[in-house]
Amino acid sequence: MTAPYALATERLGRRYGSVWGLRDCSLALPAGRVIALVGPNGAGKTTLLRLVAGLLQPTEGAIEVAGEPLDPGTAAGLARVGFVAQDFPLYKRFRVRDLLRMGQAMNPRWDRALAERRLGALEIPLGRRADALSGGQQAQVALALALAKHPELLLLDEPVARLDPLARREFMQTLLSAVAEEGHTVLLSSHLVGDLERVCDYLILLRHGRLEVAEDIDDLLAAHRMMVGPRCDRLGGLGHDLPGLVHVDHGDRHSNAVVRTNGAPVAPGWDAHPVDLEELVLAYLQRPSTAEAGR
Repeated sequence: MTAPYALATERLGRRYGSVWGLRDCSLALPAGRVIALVGPNGAGKTTLLRLVAGLLQPTEGAIEVAGEPLDPGTAAGLARVGFVAQDFPLYKRFRVRDLLRMGQAMNPRWDRALAERRLGALEIPLGRRADALSGGQQAQVALALALAKHPELLLLDEPVARLDPLARREFMQTLLSAVAEEGHTVLLSSHLVGDLERVCDYLILLRHGRLEVAEDIDDLLAAHRMMVGPRCDRLGGLGHDLPGLVHVDHGDRHSNAVVRTNGAPVAPGWDAHPVDLEELVLAYLQRPSTAEAGR
């Protein structure tokens, strides 16, 4: 695991009792990208983010941020990673300016002027208590606190899940502005694939605690096609071992198969169409696991 990767993990795993929340996860994520982290509930997304944030200790494996081992036991190690959780864990009775003072006391690279400038642009009063802010404003404060650390890696765990559409859009606009200005690498977990498609350029997909996909989104979309043809449970006699088959749905008269063709010609009698990110993600999430496929 070496630079220039923003985040690299090697056989990373975390066990909860006898159950693995994440296992054998090896990643090498490029710097300066906005990376989508997707998967069903229980897939290991939050476990991965909390391991990288230093909030959990790995059961096995190693983590590097920007080519250096992550040391969550030190202030310098924690300062390298910014983290915004779904519930925006602000001290609710603190005023915004008190949260900024606390951030300054805890982070060696703290940039109070940056945080105040971002909050001022959003017209969020520094004298207001956190619990008097709207959900969207609380999310913006949490993001400003994370950005003021000047982190080498910014982790966002479902940050817009509880926000209304307008607040979600404003949050994403703030995030993209920060990425454009400072070149942050962002790892963003969300079930809202439409939001991810607008802002992300790299995809990580987890299922059952294991890594299934880690690739540039443009490359993934170029490599996959939706194949449409007459209903045939064996896909034209090729069966479910069709090379590159991800998932197939059968209607009354037609079958629709998402296939990784890598640009190769499709089977005779089938039409090939581009897929969007949501279709691709759903296809991988519905793909049988190895155990299920062997039944």
